[in-house]
Amino acid sequence: MKNDTPNPDQEIGRLIDEVMSSSLTDEQYRKKMQRRKEVQDKRIAEAVPEKGLIIVNTGNGKGKTTAALGMVLRSLGHGYKVAIIQFIKGSWEPSEKRVFSYWEDQIEFHAMGEGFTWETQDRDRDLDKASAAWEKSLEYIRNPDFHLVLLDEINIALKMAYLPVEDVLAGLAQKPANKHVILTGRGAPPALIERADLVTEMTLVKHPFRDQGVKAQPGIEY
Repeated sequence: MKNDTPNPDQEIGRLIDEVMSSSLTDEQYRKKMQRRKEVQDKRIAEAVPEKGLIIVNTGNGKGKTTAALGMVLRSLGHGYKVAIIQFIKGSWEPSEKRVFSYWEDQIEFHAMGEGFTWETQDRDRDLDKASAAWEKSLEYIRNPDFHLVLLDEINIALKMAYLPVEDVLAGLAQKPANKHVILTGRGAPPALIERADLVTEMTLVKHPFRDQGVKAQPGIEY
């Protein structure tokens, strides 16, 4: 039997398209926006109140770590404890680490990589570093005292086969029900994307280094 119940996303999309029409009267606009509010309020009322999420920020565009750090700041603002483990960066002293030192009672920060993979040029050492970073990550994933864990650029470690994706998925399955885990980096494997609750792909349109030869700048890239 065909389900005639309208899809909320489709209905909201249709309403948005309709209210953009300049031919609507003020009363028609008001009614359509009222209907949109009713649909949205119903969705919120029926939503699950709380669930620990697996969040993946991937894609070739910039902003994957930056978006994750925004969630870190929100969690810190709520008084939650947060852990950050960096899988690739590490040879630089990250500016974020200095900023987060103001919340030293709430945050644990571990830069466990040694820089970009083309800088190290030592696969065995990269494997060892990735393995050590994953073991440290598991400590925080399992620890119920930490509300949010950010595994920065772990997707690159997975893409480079420094870590088996099966091990990461098994580790994520050990997190407490209400814990959030963010995994960043380009090239997130399909199995991780399938397991995740929220996936965002950053699309590269223009890049100052690629298009203009502009080097990484403080406050923007690091």
